[in-house]
Amino acid sequence: MANVSGFLSPSVPSLGRTVKPSVGVIGSGFCSTKGIAKGIFCSSAVEGAADKVSPSQSRMPRLAMQGCKLIGSGSAVPSLQISNEDLAKMVDTNDKWISDRTGIRNRRVLSGKETLTSLAAEAARKALEMAEVDPDDLDMILLCTSTPEDLFGSAPQIQKQLGCKGNPLAYDITAACSGFIMGLVSASCHIRGGGFKNVLVIGADSLSRYVDWTDRGTCILFGDAAGAVLVQACDGEDDGLFSFDLHSNGDGQRNLNASIKQTELDHALGSNGSVIDFPPRPSSYSCINMNGKEVYRFAVQCVPETIESSLQKAGLTPADIDWLLLHQANKRIIDSVADRLKLSSENVISNLANYGNTSAASIPLALDEAVRSGKVKPGHKIAAAGFGAGLTWGSAIIRWG
Repeated sequence: MANVSGFLSPSVPSLGRTVKPSVGVIGSGFCSTKGIAKGIFCSSAVEGAADKVSPSQSRMPRLAMQGCKLIGSGSAVPSLQISNEDLAKMVDTNDKWISDRTGIRNRRVLSGKETLTSLAAEAARKALEMAEVDPDDLDMILLCTSTPEDLFGSAPQIQKQLGCKGNPLAYDITAACSGFIMGLVSASCHIRGGGFKNVLVIGADSLSRYVDWTDRGTCILFGDAAGAVLVQACDGEDDGLFSFDLHSNGDGQRNLNASIKQTELDHALGSNGSVIDFPPRPSSYSCINMNGKEVYRFAVQCVPETIESSLQKAGLTPADIDWLLLHQANKRIIDSVADRLKLSSENVISNLANYGNTSAASIPLALDEAVRSGKVKPGHKIAAAGFGAGLTWGSAIIRWG
């Protein structure tokens, strides 16, 4: 038996006897004793050793799982706005056709001297300012993106732009539209099991760079943005990440991908005559390919299931949730999931109409706007879920503030 971070072994040998920690775990996610996880406190007893072992020898150290809370948010979007009417001048479509099927009316696209890393850094600064945390106090930066501006990752460049003097660890997480949820869970694991105090989780993507703007089936969907959340260590009783549920299925990759492609070999380079297919041909990535019907079918089935699983692990029901916050992919998906969970539209956070599908940025972008508008208040419970390429999907039950 182990806690979610894997730091308790199934049985701990002590003085030649078996010690059983008095704590249970349900699937993936955190255990809870009274509905909401408030940290795990483990005590142990040595079986059959009451007469032979002193109390000081028989007691294992009490282990308390440190909690984490979300205390700051920020977001940033490109200056260039592309409306449905703008797209209608490029492909055979119109505003009504797009908005009726997707709920999207506008999207933002990187242009000019704007970069994804500059957007991510701006969102990060805003999150730090809200949390009143200095960049030098950061222990880690997680950049959730599938469109880094460097093949080897862009997170260190955000660390540089923030001016972190302590050189905190910064690395990328690639999980597309599920990325932010994966990053949030990763941050909690680093805090609970690694002793980190302040972890910055950024979701940022520029899918416009991989869109075929002549394909009306995909060009209407995507936009660029960045959103960030500061996750901070806290006492277990103040824990703000109640549970989570994460999955992937590589069979679904055929329905949503941007696969690598190879260009023709430069004939001037030729071959050495002894090795076939060498040297390798230069590579790049194709535009986004998506089977919309299959992705929709996957989302409306898997997203409610993962949220229900997270709620069960947290000892909660949909009625206990203040807000439903899904990856902003399609209004029909959002409405379908809300209906399945029997949640009113008044309990749904959505800014899809203004930004379209911004991949890993969509959840933190919508959360930041809801927090800054006063809609989401400290203490509110949120069921958040991401889903998309991979295929990957997952959910987390969180409390703001």
